[in-house]
Amino acid sequence: MNLKDILELIDKVADRNIGLVEIEQAGVRVRIEGRSPQPAAAAPGAESRGASFEPAGAPLPPATPSPGRDAQPAAPPEDDTDPAWHIVTSPIVGTFYRASNPESEIFVNVGDRVTKGKVLCIIEAMKLMNEIESDIDGVIARIYPQNGQPIEYGERLFAVRI
Repeated sequence: MNLKDILELIDKVADRNIGLVEIEQAGVRVRIEGRSPQPAAAAPGAESRGASFEPAGAPLPPATPSPGRDAQPAAPPEDDTDPAWHIVTSPIVGTFYRASNPESEIFVNVGDRVTKGKVLCIIEAMKLMNEIESDIDGVIARIYPQNGQPIEYGERLFAVRI
């Protein structure tokens, strides 16, 4: 499977609103997660797509959160534009993880008090694990992405009540 084939597959997943495709061929595993179009505020036709490429036999992150471990309390009904909230966004494109590995404790949950410099999550980009730290003191009010979810540069990660 070459890059052209993979790009065509990504386009087909997006065009047909397919949720998930996994293919293993010649020792390479390709996993493509399609997402539905963004809410009406986004530009028409704007879609988010994620793909991961792993050698065969390598574990893939879970497509859905496992019960209990990734469960988070319901976020307060407050609006995201609340001036008491500070939004932490992704500085890179990658995969969002709430813990350093599947057996480790989750870094933060909704309701946890954090201080500046506290690790909130890890974003994996090109097999490098990048710790994302809080840039403010406060309480975690909302966690936007799910564990193992592909994320884009500038995408919301956390809302911190200051």
